[in-house]
Amino acid sequence: MARRSRVPPVCVSLGFLDPESLIACAREETEQGNRFLEFRLDHLRNPWEGLTCIQQLLQKSPLVQILATCRRQEYGGKFRGSVDEQLRILDSAVEAGARWVDLEIEVAEQVPERVAELASKTQLILSYHDFQSTPALERTFNRMKRLPATAYKIATTPRKPSDNWRLLSFARRHLRSGIVAVGMGELGFCSRLLATAYGSLYTYAAPTCGPATAPGQPSSRELRQLYRIEQLTRLTKVYGVIGDPIEHSISPAVHNHAFQTCHLDAVYLPFRVLPGQLRDFFALAERLRLSGCSVTIPHKQKVLRYLDQVDPLACRIGAVNTVWRHRGRWRGTNTDVDGVRGPLQKRIRLPNARILIAGNGGAARAAAFALVDEGAEVFITARNSERGQQLARACGARFIARENLAQHHFDVVIHATPVGMYPNVDSCFFEDAIPADIVFDMVYNPVETVLVRRAREQGKVVITGLEMFLEQAARQFEIWTGLSAPRSVMGRAARQALGLGSGS
Repeated sequence: MARRSRVPPVCVSLGFLDPESLIACAREETEQGNRFLEFRLDHLRNPWEGLTCIQQLLQKSPLVQILATCRRQEYGGKFRGSVDEQLRILDSAVEAGARWVDLEIEVAEQVPERVAELASKTQLILSYHDFQSTPALERTFNRMKRLPATAYKIATTPRKPSDNWRLLSFARRHLRSGIVAVGMGELGFCSRLLATAYGSLYTYAAPTCGPATAPGQPSSRELRQLYRIEQLTRLTKVYGVIGDPIEHSISPAVHNHAFQTCHLDAVYLPFRVLPGQLRDFFALAERLRLSGCSVTIPHKQKVLRYLDQVDPLACRIGAVNTVWRHRGRWRGTNTDVDGVRGPLQKRIRLPNARILIAGNGGAARAAAFALVDEGAEVFITARNSERGQQLARACGARFIARENLAQHHFDVVIHATPVGMYPNVDSCFFEDAIPADIVFDMVYNPVETVLVRRAREQGKVVITGLEMFLEQAARQFEIWTGLSAPRSVMGRAARQALGLGSGS
């Protein structure tokens, strides 16, 4: 069996229809500093053309390690030829200079003698993929290691947060066996990112210049620059944001840049947690020794039952957006309060101000209780009248039905519903005239919502959701770290993540 070479922590997987695109992207990735590339020969219209690409890249970049893969269609790839042709392609890839080859365990079991031959002359990865679930990992590994290989790759699909821990702990148990264990899909992101810290040989990334070859692959640039994967260890403090959906969140960009600016050994990850999975998430959090997390839709209210201590205002609000661990106990607070009060106090005196809040979820509750405490005259409207009335009674506000809003005027309107949030960017809570002088839209993605645009057209003073987001995020950072938040850095990171450039 060929001796295992030391590999970089990130393998960039390249899958293109034509060889020109493959070699162009490969060169771009090497220029960005990536030294381990997977050539998905099965993605090419003619897989044999990939051999020339291998030779061309190695002529200019001889230090790059190339992993050649020609995965069959029935096992998640695109190759439709015979097993014999598949093996001949991989043999030829080795002759062209590929230092690694990947072969599905299902194929390997059919031709064990060819596997032994391949393993004797190159670094062979035997791979297993499950695109539906995360099966018994030890049983799968026992099956795979009956055949000789340099490394064994197990890629599964987590269905709940704790499946990620199963993958990470599996890799740690078999640290010396040459394991690559990653979770696919959005729920598997944390196992992809923390894989190498827990013992995987490497993890996979999508190219910055092309499409992903598997669900949930982050780009190579994200892994190396935003998440600093090459510096992560099991001692790195892990933070994150939990919610559903979560892919739109700019929190990872904002907090990771803040950690980097303050030279903290910490990383902030997105955790997609489906409704009904909070208990399972906290099981994962205990095992990861998670240091803290942001909480967003739809978990701000239900998360309270999993916390050991919640500050009094957050208890009254009945919603938490910030969680952290202190002396082994989970604590919670609501920094949305800071996100609401701060921007408003710069523009208006809150005592006796007439303020309409549209919504009845966690963010609306935070605004309502905080502003009532400041002495404002608060009104609630909502798409769900019953829940809106419940919030009004709970915080000492008045309820106004949506159809009656035209009869009233307010100093401030605070929009605290998901209406207009990505991806439903063409929606607006207010159909016509906005009944206030100041319009505060909590939606930050996009920053320029339909509501914000209409407010500007109607001559209103506008407070965008980005201003609120940055205020509450800065407070989160300070709670977690005890340091002053680098607000200008966080602001630039947020604007860049939203595609707004780095200007103020």
